[in-house]
Amino acid sequence: MSKLKSITSSKYLVPLIIIMLLMFFWNLSRNINDVLIPHLKRACELTDFESSLVQSAFFGAYFIVALPAGWYIQKKGYRTGIITGLIVAAIGAFLFFPAAETRIYTFFLAALFIMAAGFAILEVTAAPYITKLGDPEGASSRLSLSAAIGSVGATIAPFLAAKLLLHEEDIKQTTIDAFSNTELQTFLSGEADLVKAPYLILGGILAVIAIIVLFVNLPEIKDGDEGSTEKKPLKDILKFKHTLYGVGAEFFYVGAEVGIVSFIIRYAKWLNIPDLTEQNSAIFITIFMALVLVGRLAGVYILNIFKPARVLAFCSVGAFIMVSIAMTTNGYFSLGCLASVGLFTSIVYPIIFSLSMKDLGGYTKTGSSVFLLGIVGGAIVPPLMGYISDVSNIRYSFIIPLVCYVYLLFFAIKGHKVNIKEMAKVSN
Repeated sequence: MSKLKSITSSKYLVPLIIIMLLMFFWNLSRNINDVLIPHLKRACELTDFESSLVQSAFFGAYFIVALPAGWYIQKKGYRTGIITGLIVAAIGAFLFFPAAETRIYTFFLAALFIMAAGFAILEVTAAPYITKLGDPEGASSRLSLSAAIGSVGATIAPFLAAKLLLHEEDIKQTTIDAFSNTELQTFLSGEADLVKAPYLILGGILAVIAIIVLFVNLPEIKDGDEGSTEKKPLKDILKFKHTLYGVGAEFFYVGAEVGIVSFIIRYAKWLNIPDLTEQNSAIFITIFMALVLVGRLAGVYILNIFKPARVLAFCSVGAFIMVSIAMTTNGYFSLGCLASVGLFTSIVYPIIFSLSMKDLGGYTKTGSSVFLLGIVGGAIVPPLMGYISDVSNIRYSFIIPLVCYVYLLFFAIKGHKVNIKEMAKVSN
């Protein structure tokens, strides 16, 4: 509590705690998906490609809703945006109950899409709102602390979801194949029912927070002019090549990270390590996310010493090497290499964002809005990996993340560089 008081005033303390609580829950919810994929694969009898559409529904919602959410918040305000996001996310979570009852996969995807749409509204609202909750000098500290709390939610999510959705002992496919039709339907319905309680609880928590926000006096803070009020044409961003390359970097960064954690449990099962159950293999996702948290904390120090582009190049090469080793080895060592990628990619986002926004001036807001579209990589890369896994084997699917890290290396070496002449033409 003393830490919070040091970065904001007492009148903003309650709003800041509420926002941080929201960041915890939406990061937790997002990373449950990594365990939900193998669970729904079994419950709905899916291929790897079909099960990966969990991420397509979730990140596709972010892609579609992010820009409209920004416009909605500008018109209605932060408080209304928070309440709307909470209600929409709660509705999506509650829809898991009828989805489980029907065991229709598209129903699950619709529920995920709606829940993610709510989280997208919350996420677009939270970062700018946090910067306003206190002195400008403490904005970066508030954002860093909030991101750390969000990372805690992301770290515990796979472990918690594995305990709730996966079995202590794996049920062999030969056992399932031996079921009669009645036994099979009973088993599959039981598998689907496992999602009911967790998502009903999550929906209830979100609904309670929405009620609290409704009655708590959250300050409605207006944005300042921040310079020129002239609205910059969206098409002008196309003239900033380093920003467009940055959108691509965001696409491949998100896609690679989501793709890897989405298939760690499936990859562990394919490796056929004795006594390693699906539930226990989820610990490697937890390690991945824990290393992301460690890397972000260390990044504050690292980025004050080394140039961001060089750090990005190092991280890209490191991630490429770890995935390559994971593809050519077996056992726990292979899984450990995949988990270690979390450390290398932990500080990639702030680097590519800052390099993409460099020297945009009055186009910075427009550029940041376009940059958000790169999150669609999380919706596209996992299905590509799932398709390769289905037609070949899951090991070869990790070729896609390798391609992603090659692009990030390109962005670090050349793509981020600003063309002064082009900048001058746009400015004129």
